Amino acid sequence: MNLGDARKGKFPDQITAFGRALRRAGVPVDSARIANAIAATELVGVQRRDDLHAALGAVLVSRPQDLEVFDELFAAFFRNPELEKQLLSQMLPKSPNAKAPARKARSQEALSVAGALSKQRPPGETELRFDAAMTASDLQRLRHADFAGLSASEFRLVERLARDIALPLPTVRGRRDRPGVRGHRIHWGRALQQARRHEGELLNPPRRERRRQPLPLLVLVDISGSMERYARLLLAFLHQATRGAPRAAFAFGTTLSDLRSAWREPDADTMLARCNAAIADFAGGTRLGASLARLREQHARCLVGRRTVVLLITDGLDTGEPDTLDAELQWLKRHSRQLLWLNPLLRFDGYQPLARGASVLHRHAHGMLAVHNLERLEQLAGALAALLHTR
Repeated sequence: MNLGDARKGKFPDQITAFGRALRRAGVPVDSARIANAIAATELVGVQRRDDLHAALGAVLVSRPQDLEVFDELFAAFFRNPELEKQLLSQMLPKSPNAKAPARKARSQEALSVAGALSKQRPPGETELRFDAAMTASDLQRLRHADFAGLSASEFRLVERLARDIALPLPTVRGRRDRPGVRGHRIHWGRALQQARRHEGELLNPPRRERRRQPLPLLVLVDISGSMERYARLLLAFLHQATRGAPRAAFAFGTTLSDLRSAWREPDADTMLARCNAAIADFAGGTRLGASLARLREQHARCLVGRRTVVLLITDGLDTGEPDTLDAELQWLKRHSRQLLWLNPLLRFDGYQPLARGASVLHRHAHGMLAVHNLERLEQLAGALAALLHTR
């Protein structure tokens, strides 16, 4: 294969541009990976396209969900030795009968930015044009767009919008009481004061009523590969929406990660950064039964007096033993007020929980709610109140 720029000594620049395009598409690529990609290219050579594809994929891609984006961008960059002409040709008007190649939104956005940069516009002007286009996006479309199908810029915008969604939680009577009118207990201190003012007569005994407080929440979020985008966005949403409520958060994949200290941060970006540092098995498998066993053994006090509402955020694609999961879910139900399953797969019409873990979850959960776009997050408060009312 003839790659043109390699013979002129410019191929490292093209590898660098390719790495930057991957990063714009949401693939975690840093300068160390780009340097390794240049070194790998020097080792395998550029004579065979398949060898180059395998070498770059080995050093630039670390997550299975990024392989398709890598393949699309690799084909766009290295099919034609004249990258600039190829990128600009994608921006030219097409014939009505011509069919554009179907690409993921992340890949298309990265190629569009690369094509714009190739025109040598001033950096400030290019950045302003793209920022303006993103802020002028159709918000109605974004409200209904699936989180997994968003481009990198759209995902950042939707994440910011999700943080502003209110989630008024239902309240319950707490253990502490206060002076009231309809209380079930007499306020003896005030009763004696009243009797003293009326020559020992107790005309209208003052009462004490129990305080109202938001329901305690326990958030359990799946951080496996299939839940990566949903997990990040829902963590940011629930962190901001449940401020002031008693809450605890844990992440589970192959093991359980305690996120309670990270959730004490007032800023959502700082919270997400601390969550990333606390999670060691991000984008791995899912073993919910083993994670719940660790929750029972080490953090059972997070379930406050059987009044806690558990929000279990997962697609149910569990790889553990169904018997273990069944036993741990029974324990969790006995020690909580309600177990609600927030499942992104409910976006599909006719979804059935046929996987082993999903069938066990479906049997034990008090209710299932879809959480795959902004519209569903806006409806979450009403759905929670309705489910709790039925209980």
